[in-house]
Amino acid sequence: MAHKIKVAAAQIAPVFLNRSASLEKVVRWVDKAADAGCALVAFGETHVPAYPVWLCRTDAARFDAADQKRIHARYVEESVHIGPMEGGGGDLAGVCDAARRRGISVVLGVAERAHDRGGHSLFCSLVYISGQGEHAGRVRSVHRKLMPTYEERLSWAAGDGAGLVTHRLGAFTVGALNCWENWMPLPRAALYAAGEDLHVAIWPGALRNTRDITRFIALEGRAYVLSASSLLRAQDIPADVPERERFASDKGEVFYDGGSCIAGPDGAWAAEPLVGQEGLVVAEIDHGRVLQERQNFDPVGHYSRPDVLKLTVDRRRQRAAEFID
Repeated sequence: MAHKIKVAAAQIAPVFLNRSASLEKVVRWVDKAADAGCALVAFGETHVPAYPVWLCRTDAARFDAADQKRIHARYVEESVHIGPMEGGGGDLAGVCDAARRRGISVVLGVAERAHDRGGHSLFCSLVYISGQGEHAGRVRSVHRKLMPTYEERLSWAAGDGAGLVTHRLGAFTVGALNCWENWMPLPRAALYAAGEDLHVAIWPGALRNTRDITRFIALEGRAYVLSASSLLRAQDIPADVPERERFASDKGEVFYDGGSCIAGPDGAWAAEPLVGQEGLVVAEIDHGRVLQERQNFDPVGHYSRPDVLKLTVDRRRQRAAEFID
């Protein structure tokens, strides 16, 4: 097992509401991370086809509003069908192929058009694609965000616990959460209990989100924490996006400034936040540092009391119907 590996956050802008072009760009940055010698690269929350930034800028909670229906329909059309886990990744086939070809694992945030829930509602999903071993190039897990935040509930359905799992990567055990799920103590505890010592937190982007909690989770979990953010500017919104003039009229405006960063198991920066530009945030991480920091604190090991406090996690995929033929 590799006790030292390189990991990266790819802080890039999506090709807004264009699934195929966004995925092509993701593949290019997977290659960049592999060229840098990384074993894992992560991208931001719903990076494909984009975070629904229009919701908070167009009074989106108006019931039965024709303008919201138009942009939502475009969002659904450009969202991602992942396909069966044993298959080639559905719309993510190109990313899966890049992961297999370059031997690099990928954490990618997508707006998932979930065909096991009818195919018309969207989930804020986090996909783990393996780059190593017998499962190289395969989607290993899909975590649907447990609770969309505020106006996000106008675009995304509530998820379930099926994706609260971890994956081996060299000597490390990787887990991941979407955006404000990283503030939720119990999902973090579920991943700690599953052996997590490399936590990936994905965000739509913003230093205000990543600068404090990245280091806090690292200290709490005595783990490495990689925060991966997208970058989104008014210049990234194409002219043909419905209602664009209402939410992206200022050509110089920055909606999400990034803030991707990596913290070590002592809470110190392994790679400080990158703000306002595209780029790879890379750090070499050493599993030995995890073992050192857990000498005095291990949240689910010698410093836990399962006889007093215990968490129950339902990891079944929730479906609207069970068909018995």
